[in-house]
Amino acid sequence: MFKKIASDALGLSDIGKIIPPSDYDKTDADDYVMHEDDEKIYFVIKTKADEYCFTNLAIIHVDGESAMSSKRTLRRYPYAQYKISNVVLETAGKIDMDVEIKFQIGNEMIDIDVRKDQIEQLKDLYKALLRIAELTHENNIYMDMASESINRAVTVLQNSRTDEQNLSNTYKQLTEAGFEWMSSIREKYHVKDFGEVFEKYINN
Repeated sequence: MFKKIASDALGLSDIGKIIPPSDYDKTDADDYVMHEDDEKIYFVIKTKADEYCFTNLAIIHVDGESAMSSKRTLRRYPYAQYKISNVVLETAGKIDMDVEIKFQIGNEMIDIDVRKDQIEQLKDLYKALLRIAELTHENNIYMDMASESINRAVTVLQNSRTDEQNLSNTYKQLTEAGFEWMSSIREKYHVKDFGEVFEKYINN
């Protein structure tokens, strides 16, 4: 226990290093990037056992059991399916050798220690993840509002006093128009590619 405390205090635990773009093709994560679908790497953090790769479409976690093991588990978190939230950046104290970025992706909590001399680069990632979290939250509100509008229109129609034939035709028209409208709303607000956000904030 005392050895672990001393290790943490001296910064000798599993501290990650930010990989420069010139070395992205040398990482394990690069093998799992969907280059065929125009997926692009914007940020990579490598620890002794793990790699955390941030692309325009997803976060790719190459999870190693330990630094001594060659066994790897690949986890992919597409932004369209896993919401980013609770983004936190912890700067270093006087005796710390690392800084820390934490965030939640879906139900998974991610906690990454990074060398404190790379804090400026980590700030860029923090900004990008924070913006993605904000945009996703805002877009979900718009999606919910659109869905609620359709539900209210259907309720009003069902409670309207009209003959059954007209009700059936109007309901059909409303359903078709609503589906088309919701499809356009979803295309606009259900964002899958956050390349523009990374381009704006990442300055490797």
